[in-house]
Amino acid sequence: MARLNVRGRVQGGFWRALEAVGVKDARARWEGQSPFLQRAVPPLVIAALVLGLAWLAGVPPHPTLLALLAIVYALHLLPRRIRRIALPLTVLGIALAYPILWANELEGTNTLFEIPVFKAFPNMDTMVAIAIFSMMAIGLNMVVGYAGLLDLGYVAFYAIGAYTAAWLASPHFAQNGIDFELGAVGVPEGVGGLHISIWIVLVAAAITTAIAGVLIGLPTLRLRGDYLAIVTLAFGEIIYLGALNGDADGISALIDTKTDFNLTNGAFGINPVDPPGFGHWLSEHLGLPADFIVENGSYVNFVSLVYWSAIGLLLITIFSSIRLRDSRLGRAWIAIREDEVAAAAMGIPLMRTKTWAYASGAFFGGMAGAWYGSFKQGVFPDDFLFNFSIFILCMVILGGMGNVWGAIAGAALLTYLDKEGLSNVAGWFNDRDFVLFQCDPIAQDPSRPISAGCLNAPLLATGIYGSILVLAMLFRPQGLIPEQRRKLEFEQGVHDEPLMDVRGGPEE
Repeated sequence: MARLNVRGRVQGGFWRALEAVGVKDARARWEGQSPFLQRAVPPLVIAALVLGLAWLAGVPPHPTLLALLAIVYALHLLPRRIRRIALPLTVLGIALAYPILWANELEGTNTLFEIPVFKAFPNMDTMVAIAIFSMMAIGLNMVVGYAGLLDLGYVAFYAIGAYTAAWLASPHFAQNGIDFELGAVGVPEGVGGLHISIWIVLVAAAITTAIAGVLIGLPTLRLRGDYLAIVTLAFGEIIYLGALNGDADGISALIDTKTDFNLTNGAFGINPVDPPGFGHWLSEHLGLPADFIVENGSYVNFVSLVYWSAIGLLLITIFSSIRLRDSRLGRAWIAIREDEVAAAAMGIPLMRTKTWAYASGAFFGGMAGAWYGSFKQGVFPDDFLFNFSIFILCMVILGGMGNVWGAIAGAALLTYLDKEGLSNVAGWFNDRDFVLFQCDPIAQDPSRPISAGCLNAPLLATGIYGSILVLAMLFRPQGLIPEQRRKLEFEQGVHDEPLMDVRGGPEE
């Protein structure tokens, strides 16, 4: 099917319109201008026209929107080499300042503008989820994007990391007579159990999950393709069922012997989990918050501190992922992804290299799970359903497999839709009086997707995510921010040119 080439047609129509109004040789004169001018003028003209029309329509642009557009325009003018550094730094600066902007918005200062259809910007709880799920997406990207191993059980690593945090930072084992504390904060006296500093817990959870990744990977990574996907799916379900039935009754039924040992507390989960904090020593010497949960200021509070800390963990994850990608191990992963047989013929040890990919992805998935469990102050088995593995995989595919920034973009988009976006869209739809849909909130049935003219979009979440993926595969199969190699594969193909084309030789 021939491409529509919409951009070329629009440009051609624009030049013909200028010729029609008497501007002679408009295209030739424009092409004779400097490259910088050709780059700077079009977006400025388009933005001026759109903002002018909005102003005439009675919708004056918000000052924050104008500032954001100015930042984007300045980044657009920078040389490509400088922009590759300036763009991530700009996004990081906005991310770090977001809690302050959101706090001002809550105080009624109208700091943030309203997004069409989606309404308000994401709240701080959603931003924490975006940061943590981005860590998980980057971890899965090491397995799926770098090494090309389809993993449908990534939720297992999230669960292992979360339960490690729950075991090491909660009163759960007080029933077994254990009472040990090391650097924990927010622990009442006489509670009992294990209470270890969250920063030690993060390292312990990451290492434990990496070891679990190796143990899971050794018997499974000899498989390929669909068979590997099925086995990883099975391991994810095993971890979930183990968490669901890991109480004393479940363990007693498993070993056919009565026991009082309670590993996961079954369906009730483990709570409360100790809140995060930097501890009293760092608070006294560096002025850092000792216990996040006791902070209740407008800008510095529990959620904002967890968010800023999650951004720090995300930066560590990004740095590690990029360094691994550019290392000898990362190049071996990519070689296996491109052609496993050729990689083995070149001397790459397949099992060891694949196992390192599995362990690396598990490491960061476990760390993210531990931090999320500490944020929610509870770990429950219903958080580790198979759907979550697919959710994280969709982030990687939508964002662009093999690209760190693509994984973050996919995580941010889908997490926002899951936490707030779909509900906001449904609210916008129900506030409008359409011909066929006039919402009656009193008669609405909350258990049905559409009732009494009202839309309940969260009930259609799975179908909406599926539609997004289908549209992405049709119009942007390489992802929102594709890896350069995959982008070239889609644009130029991967067919090899034969060294000697004998088809033109004389027939025998």
